[in-house]
Amino acid sequence: MSQELSFFSLFILFVLAVLAFDLGVFSKSNKNVSFKNAMVWTAIWVGFAAVFYVLLKQYGGLLMHGINSQEGLLLTAGKYQPDLKFASSDFASNMAIYNQRVALDFLTGYLIEYSLSVDNLFVILLIFTSFAVPEIYYKKVLFWGVLGAIVLRMMFVFFGAALIDSFSWILYLFGAFLVFTGFKILFTKNVDETMDVEKHPIVRFASKYLALHSEYDGGSFTTKVNGKKFFTPLFIVVLVVEFSDLIFAVDSVPAIFAITKDPYVVFFSNIFAIMGLRSLFFLLNNVMHLFTYLQYGLGVLLAFIGFKMLFEHWFFEIGFTNVHSLIVIFTILAVSIGLSLLFPPKKEV
Repeated sequence: MSQELSFFSLFILFVLAVLAFDLGVFSKSNKNVSFKNAMVWTAIWVGFAAVFYVLLKQYGGLLMHGINSQEGLLLTAGKYQPDLKFASSDFASNMAIYNQRVALDFLTGYLIEYSLSVDNLFVILLIFTSFAVPEIYYKKVLFWGVLGAIVLRMMFVFFGAALIDSFSWILYLFGAFLVFTGFKILFTKNVDETMDVEKHPIVRFASKYLALHSEYDGGSFTTKVNGKKFFTPLFIVVLVVEFSDLIFAVDSVPAIFAITKDPYVVFFSNIFAIMGLRSLFFLLNNVMHLFTYLQYGLGVLLAFIGFKMLFEHWFFEIGFTNVHSLIVIFTILAVSIGLSLLFPPKKEV
């Protein structure tokens, strides 16, 4: 088994172990998640990401790609970090430079994905409201939503990496799409507070091929009526949440490929952000409406990343590194959050 596959497998086992622990210890009851509990778990997931950043900074090249020689380093860097140059032939110092770059790419990708996840939270809340999901079932839906999102993101990331490896020009399509999406967010005011459940494509598909029941049956995904098995609305909600994540992946995954071409770094940053999504939802559930300008900040963020992807060579020529990208991302988020707090939405009279 290659080093890449070994480390990837260990990472997946870690994720599954934490999810199993979460399901077995914290998700047996249908109690509402408290603000304190959500804050603790949000801190835990951010802490996991911070530890992983330190791990990559020290041993990233060895753990992810099994790099143990100057030749292997140059080959891997040339494939995933073509703009990274080494001034000396000293393997140890060059490896330190590579590891620092990989760790920075992970941190930048994680911040991008975590930021874009906030927009996904608004959509998830809209889904819960539209389907009238009892709040005590939020965490169950989000648990299975996160589990499905991990599988979908894994396929999406490595399929995208294969496309980029075969057709490098596809990065320009990704960049143009991100710019379009960013401007669309900036100039489209979202005033919907509910969605038309009956017209949702997932609901229409499920209604055609599955036996559905119109009433919730506790926290069950299925119920029996007169001996016949039906799927409850809670199951449909999980499907809709998964579908919404797939749509958001179309934005977020290409955005991280603008930072690094290494699919493992893209995947790791995605998964850490997704794993923290559930606790972040409960943390921000009651204050999401306060972040009035965050949506516009995310629009600017996507447009910036898209322009960076389209004009990568120009950015490289002026000396614009991923450190600068990280600074720009922090600034965009800080300004949008600051404006939201300084100019909160007016209360309706």
